[in-house]
Amino acid sequence: MIRYKEYADELAQRIDAGHLKPGDRLPSVREVKRQRGVSASTVFSAYYLLEKQGYVEARNRSGYYVSAKAPLAAAGRRAAIAQAHAMPVDYSSLVFHILSQARQRELVPLGSAFPSPELFPLDQLAVSMGRALRRMDPWHTVDDLAVGNLALRRRLSMRYGMLGMDVAPAELVITSGAMEALNLALEVTTQPGDVVAIETPAFYGALQALERRGLRAVEVATHPRTGVELDSLRRVLDAHPVKACWFMPTFQNPLGCTMADDAKAQLVALLTARQIALIEDDVYGELHHGARRPPPAKAWDRDGWVLHCGSFSKSLAPGYRIGWVAAGRFAAALARHKMMSSLSTALPSQLAILDFLQERSFERHLRSLRHALARQQAAALRAIEQYFPAETKVTRPQGGYFVWVELPAHINALSLHRQAVQRGIGIAPGQLFSADHRYSHHLRINLGHPGDLRTEAALKVLGEIMQRRGNAVAVS
Repeated sequence: MIRYKEYADELAQRIDAGHLKPGDRLPSVREVKRQRGVSASTVFSAYYLLEKQGYVEARNRSGYYVSAKAPLAAAGRRAAIAQAHAMPVDYSSLVFHILSQARQRELVPLGSAFPSPELFPLDQLAVSMGRALRRMDPWHTVDDLAVGNLALRRRLSMRYGMLGMDVAPAELVITSGAMEALNLALEVTTQPGDVVAIETPAFYGALQALERRGLRAVEVATHPRTGVELDSLRRVLDAHPVKACWFMPTFQNPLGCTMADDAKAQLVALLTARQIALIEDDVYGELHHGARRPPPAKAWDRDGWVLHCGSFSKSLAPGYRIGWVAAGRFAAALARHKMMSSLSTALPSQLAILDFLQERSFERHLRSLRHALARQQAAALRAIEQYFPAETKVTRPQGGYFVWVELPAHINALSLHRQAVQRGIGIAPGQLFSADHRYSHHLRINLGHPGDLRTEAALKVLGEIMQRRGNAVAVS
């Protein structure tokens, strides 16, 4: 059992038995660290889990106490014991707890995974949907169910062609967002129990997907500027029976790093030689700050071992849930898995996006979006330099809308998160981005809300919470 869950379960049993009663103060984090020899993040994770379950409550500047609702939580626990052994290992509890807070609209959304919906042409998309549905051939509701609308796949094929890539419509499968694309890619390249190589720190969605499928993860060293370190990957491949790699070579979440073109070419060549699939998560590729979009690793794929996964959710149409996979040699198998799982992707959303791409200027929208995100990043980096501790390091990505912040080692990100929420600010603590809750003094900060005037004030408050101001912040 994971150490924080073991400690949380122990406390829950004591509360169930009445040994700890409502109003009793739990041991401080410092006390538990000393007595049990665990990290502060382990203790915070245990208390967060108990808080979510209704056993404890946090009191500002005072600590954690047994909640008045604890008897109800205990009753629910006893009712659930019969199914407890059927539950998977729950890495996701901490993620769900923190991200559910991040989605609260009243919080400054520095911990959100999404850009501001106000950045997107939703009114125009609504017009496109109405026009597309009026023109729709009824037979389109049954044509191309699993693989998606042919005209949209042709349009995507044309966009690949703009990058100098030859991706045929027959290789493409339209999915319900990028997460379905990535999960389908896992299904066709692995079996439960297989080993998958991932970056570190990693996108928590990848960790959850591996957990859900019963896969084992092995981490590859990832540089905060240049991405996956190929020497580290070679050592991993030599030591482990890796069946697939799940990487974000362009604007990686959470680091924001991008592999150089020659490194991407070497990555594809290395995996192709070993016949290992590369699941390429490329949902931020369109959000580059420079004049040129970095080509995906798929651009160097000649033998079909790269499954390139994209989405319109971050670049055009949040909530429409339209993603895709350029699945290479796995295209037929992936289409079968798509049919067996969700059958098809919602046709109105596909047709609305197709109409927008045909009738309106997607490129003009993208230019505006990219400029807004680049301006916001520059402003936020200035604020971090001004307000955060002098020892802070922060990445400076060339695209996307995340920065990764390394704080002084004595600052615990989960503790900072709890205090920030009390001040109306959401952040994503570094513990979310590894299965063992490492990166305890790191943050991922979302800069995808340029219209939110609260951002700079929130960064200033975070600096005040950390009780240190000022001086220049090192940029990694």
